[in-house]
Amino acid sequence: MLPYKRSKRIGDLLREEIADIVMRRVKDPRLGFLTVTSVEVTDDLKIARVYVSVLNKDETRLTLDILTSAKGFIRSELRRRVRMKVIPELEFHEDESIEYGARIDELLERIKREDEGEGSRGTG
Repeated sequence: MLPYKRSKRIGDLLREEIADIVMRRVKDPRLGFLTVTSVEVTDDLKIARVYVSVLNKDETRLTLDILTSAKGFIRSELRRRVRMKVIPELEFHEDESIEYGARIDELLERIKREDEGEGSRGTG
């Protein structure tokens, strides 16, 4: 069994803490509903890529800009909450995996409907 990598454990911890900080401490009225879906930390623990999903897709760019401008504040809050020698530099990115999964589901559903349509025409 492979060990649970330290960078993965730290990523999971940072995801929880960043989500809480953004929800409770970042006071920007332009910030809409968002979810911190994952945090990937480099093996040297210097960079944390924070992936967020925004409910209103039209606000994604604005949300990422707000989070980027607040990253100094978020890092200082992390410093108080997490015992680490160095808090990773934060990079905010849009999580496109939800849209990607929805697109795959849509394509699979279309194939299924087409197969059922051909099957009903062939009999009779």
